[in-house]
Amino acid sequence: MEITGIEWTIQLRFVVALALGFLVGLERESIKVDQKLVFGGVRTHPIISMFGFGCAWLYHIGATFMLPMGLLAVASLTGIAYVAKIRADRFGSTSEISALLTFITGALAMLVDVWIAMAMGIVNTLLLSEKAMLESYVERLSKVEFLATVKFLLITLIVLPVLPNEEFTPFHINPVKVWNIVIIVSTLGFVGYLLEKKFGAKVGLWMSGILGGIVSSTAVTLSVGRIAKNNPKQGSSALQAALLASSVMYLRVLALVWFINSSFIPNLWSRLVILAIVGVVLSIKMFQKAAVSQETEVPELQNPFEIRPALGFALLFVVLSAVTGFVKSTIGDSGLLGLSAIVGVSDIDPFILSLVQGSDGTMRIFTSAIILAMMSNTIAKAVYFGALSPSTRKETALKYSIYAILHIPFIIW
Repeated sequence: MEITGIEWTIQLRFVVALALGFLVGLERESIKVDQKLVFGGVRTHPIISMFGFGCAWLYHIGATFMLPMGLLAVASLTGIAYVAKIRADRFGSTSEISALLTFITGALAMLVDVWIAMAMGIVNTLLLSEKAMLESYVERLSKVEFLATVKFLLITLIVLPVLPNEEFTPFHINPVKVWNIVIIVSTLGFVGYLLEKKFGAKVGLWMSGILGGIVSSTAVTLSVGRIAKNNPKQGSSALQAALLASSVMYLRVLALVWFINSSFIPNLWSRLVILAIVGVVLSIKMFQKAAVSQETEVPELQNPFEIRPALGFALLFVVLSAVTGFVKSTIGDSGLLGLSAIVGVSDIDPFILSLVQGSDGTMRIFTSAIILAMMSNTIAKAVYFGALSPSTRKETALKYSIYAILHIPFIIW
């Protein structure tokens, strides 16, 4: 899309080509002091850019052979420079490839949308100038995180486009919509996973609980419960982390529901925000104890972009969508509330998202079912943590009982 408000005449396009050549040339000139045999500098790159612009101009007026010939000429020069560099026992082709890109940038400034030429010239300069930063980032890059990114590209760019965008079965299961939900949930969880990995060990269990709650509050509860089991002195800190993870669950579900069906938000947001605040309040009295405990991170959080969890979530979502649809059509409201109480013992995200998809957010029964599922999940987490941490069992029972009871007004409201 052409940049608005400016009439990009040939004269202005020439100025852009020249400026972009100078930009790259200045960056190349700045490293000549430290490195020998750098191809091009503050004079060469503007000339290459103007050469590309001139070849593109000739191409535009009918001399079409000039553009490929010009590129071949610059490629020949960079090839000679590269051979000379190798003979001098210096390796790397960044400067030579950058020169070729400068030629193309100058040509594009004449032929196409100026934004494309500007973007290529600026990004070219940025990549050249930030070599040290990029290399240090690669050194710190976890292979697990890199593979997770590749898997994200796989499930979004490869899997999603080949799925049929049509409804199947009487329950209206659409593979594209199902996979879109998987991507949304995995993306949100992956953000929490990366944040927890980066900051969790630095600030202690309480922050690990908050960040891990973005991924799965149930997984965090089980993980910190094992910490409390292995080190009873950490029990108070672990319980705090579990409660904070639970409080984040309400905000995570609110964000997911907003993505899937925003008609639920008017009836749901105040309830979930209040319940999130309740979880924080219940953990406040333990802040002093937690501060003196050994800092650690929540272990065993599973990367949400692993293929197996993504497929498992999709399968569970489809099954719960079918079960929810069957219950609504055959048993009615009482059956839906009963199902909500049952599914809360495990991961509630697939159930809640299957419930809100295609439903009327103004109907109170759906809001009540969501809150009831969360209440059931809260009770289940109390059982999980209490079983793993005998040293805090009474405190766990008290706090989680208060938490669960405070769901009731929002279910009947």
